[in-house]
Amino acid sequence: MSTIAWIAAVSLAAWVWLLLGQGFFWRTDQRLPRREDPGVWPDVSVVVPARDEAEVVPLSLPTLLAQDYPGRAEIILVDDGSGDGTGDLARELSGRYGGLPLTVVSPGDPEPGWTGKLWALRHGIALARARGQERAQGEPEYLLLTDADIAHAPGSLRELVAAARTNSLDLVSQMARLRVVSMWERLIVPAFVYFFAQLYPFRWVNRASARTTAAAGGCVLLRTEAAARARVPDSIRQAVIDDVSLAGAVRRSGGRIWLGLAEGVDSVRPYPRLGNLWRMVSRSAYAQLRHSPPLLAGTVAGLALVYLAPPLTLCAGVLSVDAVAAWAGGLAWAVMTGTYLPVLRYYRQPLWLAPLLPLTAVLYLLMTVDSAVQHYRGRGAAWKGRTYARPEAAPES
Repeated sequence: MSTIAWIAAVSLAAWVWLLLGQGFFWRTDQRLPRREDPGVWPDVSVVVPARDEAEVVPLSLPTLLAQDYPGRAEIILVDDGSGDGTGDLARELSGRYGGLPLTVVSPGDPEPGWTGKLWALRHGIALARARGQERAQGEPEYLLLTDADIAHAPGSLRELVAAARTNSLDLVSQMARLRVVSMWERLIVPAFVYFFAQLYPFRWVNRASARTTAAAGGCVLLRTEAAARARVPDSIRQAVIDDVSLAGAVRRSGGRIWLGLAEGVDSVRPYPRLGNLWRMVSRSAYAQLRHSPPLLAGTVAGLALVYLAPPLTLCAGVLSVDAVAAWAGGLAWAVMTGTYLPVLRYYRQPLWLAPLLPLTAVLYLLMTVDSAVQHYRGRGAAWKGRTYARPEAAPES
């Protein structure tokens, strides 16, 4: 066979393995597990880290205030040095809508060795536990850690707690449905979820004995006892990819975790331009590769072989009348397209976007390379005015 045919054959073999051997990552049926009414509903504290979120808080916070939860629940919004009046706006919204009680606190700038979000979570969790200890009922049994751009359906908290209680789970995380309105969002956002599931197959994460661990940081219900046992967020205080680090800390301490796609949990943050999405991905892509040049090189080569080779070898095979290359490349592209269809259906997007996945993969490849370039320029994981040059796991105290 020709060199092009060999490349096409290897790419096809890779896609057959991904289709059958990577935890059926392409399926979208991992939703909240079985749920039963616990009878007595436990106390919950909702902790919302927020930095310069005045644009999205009016769309998200009212959905938390309006939660239909049978037990005691409160909201603690941690204003992480916002310069746009996020904290005052949150208080105004609470006064306007009522609902669950809201407290807004400002912890000040993070200490050295902390990322901003985890510093905010530390103060919110500490306040929730301290308030619980002051009450006769004790600490809240659960903490809902949710981002400021996440809107929740009225029964979201009830469903999360019921799933955790029914299945004896210490961490229940739902990957919020991201906004898909603009052209760039349609092209990039569903692929973000697709690539995440390929890297962390939900079925593998949800096995009790699995080594694969992950969570989706926008919506995490965490048992307070499990948080204390895992020493979070202190034990992961430097993590830029905080959700995966959180899940790993909970599992290592003996906790049971679950991850799936959301129903009634949606991000309201807009990404209207390519630059917005580019920054979202590139700020943490190289951290995901542990700042390793060999891993970066392997990732670039792997993306090229798996996503770019199928259409390129198909075209090359047709032009050079190389039947093996054309057939192998075409079949690999067909399998790729087929695995992407369920995610597009989940996002209610037109299915003709599926064959464009190689183009999207090129964009992700460039974002990853750019993430490494920014790291070596000293800009690291820049986000909302803060830069984390080389985030690593926090050392043991």
